[in-house]
This record gives sequence, structure tokens and C-alpha cells, in this order.
Amino acid sequence: MLDFVRLEADLDEEERLIRDTAREFVDDRVRPDAGDNFEAGTFPTELVSEMGELGFYAPNLEGYGSPNVSETAYGLLMQELEAGDSGVRSMASVQGALVMYPIHAYGSERQKSEWLPTLGSGEAVGCFGLTEPEHGSNPAGMETSARRDGDEYLLNGSKTWITNAPIADLAVVWARDRSSEGDPIRGFLVETDRDGVTTNEITGKLSLRASSTGEIGLNDVAVPAESVLPDVSGMKGPLSCLTQARYGIAWGAVGAARDCFEQARSYALDRDQFGGPIAQFQLQQEKLAEMATQITLGQLLAYRLAELKERGELRPQHVSMAKRNNVRTARETSRVAREILGGNGITTDHSPMRHMANMETVYTYEGTHDIHTLILGEELTGIQAFR
Repeated sequence: MLDFVRLEADLDEEERLIRDTAREFVDDRVRPDAGDNFEAGTFPTELVSEMGELGFYAPNLEGYGSPNVSETAYGLLMQELEAGDSGVRSMASVQGALVMYPIHAYGSERQKSEWLPTLGSGEAVGCFGLTEPEHGSNPAGMETSARRDGDEYLLNGSKTWITNAPIADLAVVWARDRSSEGDPIRGFLVETDRDGVTTNEITGKLSLRASSTGEIGLNDVAVPAESVLPDVSGMKGPLSCLTQARYGIAWGAVGAARDCFEQARSYALDRDQFGGPIAQFQLQQEKLAEMATQITLGQLLAYRLAELKERGELRPQHVSMAKRNNVRTARETSRVAREILGGNGITTDHSPMRHMANMETVYTYEGTHDIHTLILGEELTGIQAFR
């Protein structure tokens, strides 16, 4: 696997074990059916419990069954999963960074004890309800509401483009608390089998097809007051979750790009034209050299983020740069890799075009490329350009 500047030489034993375990899982359980799942538009639900048994959900958290591995180890896990398919990494990323993390960071002891072990094992599946039909890049404009009614809250509203929603047992729903002064945004733990909850699947996707994506409908859904995440209020809650998820995406995108590069390099060495492998031609070597360079730069950025995260110095703007750069690299790498594979590259027998389609979603979700550009612009100039 491409590791041009030998970053993996510095991994400790646990990090190597997690990398190798994830890589073996992808080779044995993801790659063989990835093309078929993409073509059929189905998520391999049989992998949910298997990933739980292997400890793939939020292993960087501490306690409640989570082993508290290093941030580098967690990043390597996301990298290997996305090398298989973005849908598999998305499932694990949402489960860990967007569902388990907010419960771990902001939940009550009862909420943590009840949900973290079952989510970590894959016995329960979670989803994260933030994006709404009319509010994507501007989540602060959300209209989903919660109103206190005795010992309960009544939730009304809708969320869309929610990974895991159709298969979820629990939704972390962000809503405006109309019962409190200022209508603060609060997090609610909502079981999806409650009356008034719908989780319809979104079909017809041309990207991230091997992922379970849906909507959350809330029609006078009654949840007990103790379902509120007690230790956070305002946009800090959902935005801090997104920072955790984007960190994993920055690593994952490197895995997708690396997989495309490896397939292109292998094909270029095996494909014989004009008396030799096409890898002998300068144009193909230039493509491989540029892909390897950009992937290596993405790896360096991801490893540096892990160091900052371990020290408690990671800022959302750091993650914006890495998510923006590494997904863009994966998007471009997948296109060039498909180019090297020629006509053979448009089939599901090879991964680059599948990764290419998936990257269109990854380029957009968890903050669009343009939004992350503006986040960096504000950081560099002190001027906000959102309005």
C-alpha cells in the first residue's frame, strides 16, 4: 500500500493491529460484494454486528465498552473502511462520531449506560438528525421544534439525507426548544419505534449507493424529558459532533484515494499495449506520480491532525482544511485512476468509478467544499463571507 514517506513505520503495536484488522475485514467482507451492493443500491446490513464485534464503532472513546485507542488508530480504521467503500465508512462514522460521541460527551449517566454499550456492539444502530429539507449548510436555521408538555417533550419537524435512518433504532435529533427562552437548540434521543416517527428511505441515488440513507419525520413525537442531552445547548452540540465526523472523513478520503491509486498502478503494470505495459509511457507515469504525491500530502495532513487531537489542540478550522483537501484529492484521484483503466474502468469490476461517484457525496456532506473554503477564508482574514 502506498506509504511513500514511511509514516506507518512509526505506528505502535495497537495501531498496526487495528489497521491490519480493518484491512483484512475490508478484503474479506467488503470488497467481494462492493460492486454488487453499489449496483443494487443496498447496504450490507450483515456487516453491522460484525463491525461491532471488531470494535469499529467509536473505539477512541473511553469507558462503556470502548477501548480508548489513539486518534491515529481511529483514523487508520476510517482510512481502511473507506478504501473498501464510503458507505461502510459512513455507517461506522455516523454510529461513532455522530451518535455515540454526543451521548458520551453530553449525555447523562443513564443515557451513557443504556446506549453506549449497545451502540458500540452493533446491537443497536444510530443516526444523526440535523440536516433539514430547507436547511443544509445553515443548520442554525432549523425549524424542527420541541415543546415541553409536562414530563415529556413533543417533537415536530423533518430531517433529510440522514445516513442509517432506515435501519436506525435511535436518532439523535437536534431541535429548537420552544419551551425555553431564546429557543435554544437541544439534542434529543429518540427511539425510532415511537409513535409519530417515520424513517423513509431515499432511493434513486447515483452516489453512495451502498449506504442506507433516509428521512426522519416527527409528528407530535412524545419523548420523556430525560431523553434530552443535559450537558449542551446551542449550536455547539451538533457542530462539535460534525468536527469529530469530519476528522474521520479526512482520513477516510485518503483510503479511497489510495485504493484508486493502487488499482491504477496495478493495471498500468499489467496492461500490455504497443509491446509493453502502459506504465512504461511518460503520460501514465506522470499521472501516477501526481496521484502518489497528492495522496502523500493528504496522509501527512491526516497524521498531523491526529497529533493535534491527542494534545487537545485540534480546532474545527484544522479539520475543515483536511476534509476539504483530502476529499478533493480523492475526487480527482478517482477520476484519473478510471482514466488509466480505460473502458474497463467503467465497470463494477474495478473500484475507481465507484469511488468517483461516492466522492460526489463526500464532497458535499459534512460541510460542502465551498463552506469549508469560507471557514478557512474567515480564519485567514477575520472576515466572514457567509452573508
